[in-house]
Amino acid sequence: MSINLFDLTGKTALVTGAVHGLGMAMAKGLGHAGAKIVINDRSSRETVDNAVAEYKSVGIDAYGYIFDVTDEAAVIENIKKIEAEVGPIDILINNAGIIKRTPIVEMEVKDFAEVINVDLISPFIMSKAVAKGMIARGSGGKIINICSMMSELGRDTVSAYASAKGGLKMLTKSMATEWAKFNIQTNGIGPGYFATTQTAPIRVDGHPFNDFIISRTPANRWGDPEDLQGAAIFLSSKASDFVNGHILYVDGGILATIGKPSNE
Repeated sequence: MSINLFDLTGKTALVTGAVHGLGMAMAKGLGHAGAKIVINDRSSRETVDNAVAEYKSVGIDAYGYIFDVTDEAAVIENIKKIEAEVGPIDILINNAGIIKRTPIVEMEVKDFAEVINVDLISPFIMSKAVAKGMIARGSGGKIINICSMMSELGRDTVSAYASAKGGLKMLTKSMATEWAKFNIQTNGIGPGYFATTQTAPIRVDGHPFNDFIISRTPANRWGDPEDLQGAAIFLSSKASDFVNGHILYVDGGILATIGKPSNE
């Protein structure tokens, strides 16, 4: 197998919400594989510009746009701008997402709906807009939805998030079914528990959740954001041209076991 199967030179990848964290890690992986990177966020121009500067500092050709992925009109307008100013979008990673941790009996409908809107409806909006261009050009493409272990499992206080990510798994399969004939492969990545700035306060020895994650994960560690890069490159590249409708879980083996791994 040639390493060229994983070469993304000449490709343009749009990664939503990639101004930091796991989205930035995946986008950097695609950039180092040769792709031009387009990021978006709904926050300030300064936030987006700082992120673009971070990409460029490591030699990645990057561009930043500000728009809300839940606003269909804004999405359509900005997809047109990106394709006119940067180039046709070959790869879309639907990474933008939110979580609200509230027990079901205490959760407001508006908060539940907001999570569904960002985590499930926005990938529908983004994918629909990008796929139309891929289909019209006849060039095919890659769409990657960032799912979660909560696409398979339930946990206390994350009912909205689990509902959205479970729905996203099935949306991924539906997109794969409809768009395969256009040479568009739609797959998902399901991250496990990763070491990010957001998890730093609980990733300390003796913290109950830190101890739980390490003991629950067969790999006996938190994931490093760069652990997602291989999966993102694979699903964005020619190497995955006959892979469609799958969720690739990058979780250190959590979903493979129902109990605490043996230390023996």
